[in-house]
Amino acid sequence: MSRVLVVDDDPGIVKLVRAYLEQSGFGVLVAYDGKKAMQIARHERPDLVILDLMLPEMDGWDVCRALRKESDVPVIMLTARVEETDKLVGLELGADDYVTKPFSPRELVARVRSVLRRAEGMPPKPERISRGGITIDLSRHSVEVGGEPRELTPTEFDLLATLMEDAGRAFTRSQLLESVQGYAYDGYERTIDVHVKNLRQKIEADPRNPQHIKTVYGLGYKFED
Repeated sequence: MSRVLVVDDDPGIVKLVRAYLEQSGFGVLVAYDGKKAMQIARHERPDLVILDLMLPEMDGWDVCRALRKESDVPVIMLTARVEETDKLVGLELGADDYVTKPFSPRELVARVRSVLRRAEGMPPKPERISRGGITIDLSRHSVEVGGEPRELTPTEFDLLATLMEDAGRAFTRSQLLESVQGYAYDGYERTIDVHVKNLRQKIEADPRNPQHIKTVYGLGYKFED
């Protein structure tokens, strides 16, 4: 049973999300502030964290930043803030997805399942792909650059796998989102740019002059050896 840590200072939202997750077969842990969330995350090691941004003690941005320093646990941001910059900041900190309040509990559960499928590498694939000094092992969900391991989030891993499996092909942002998320955001395809930026920081020798993940202007991205 996968366990989800729900972090929100609104008891009503926590109760609602918990009920839908438990009905869907998930174990649920809860925290109402950022410091408690970090304590639970460290001791209980949940499979996924649903994280509100506006929290007492320690806000969601700081919690996400701290989580990313310690683990690659998938994070879904839950926020009432709708500004594009807030969403981009969350993704830059390593969040895998976000849901804006008010939200559909069923949609949130669907997002949880989608992110967990990516994090668990389901279904597993046995093959390894090596291109341009980068090796990705699809069955072990691991990446090496020049023989050195790199830690990627589930979204970053699936993005790299999609690009490397079909090297040379130019993907639109919408195609990449559908590939790594299982769906595309309506009117918000630019989220993929943040994931690409983060991925370049981890695998490119010079992220400002990338040699592998190339921008196809007016379209999207492609992988080159």
